Amino acid sequence: MDTTVVRPIPLRELRPAFLLAGLALLALWLVSFDQGQLSQAGALLHELMHDGRHVFGVPCH
Repeated sequence: MDTTVVRPIPLRELRPAFLLAGLALLALWLVSFDQGQLSQAGALLHELMHDGRHVFGVPCH
């Protein structure tokens, strides 16, 4: 008979994973939907957003 006890993972242990997932979603949203609102702050940021669209396959032209 298997007596393995499965314990739930406390949320405080998952906090880094949730933070990383949130930052990844924010970056994906910025690259996908920012059409110059935020990226006009500088030419480098604009180019990074533009190249990111090509990497993710999001149409930009």
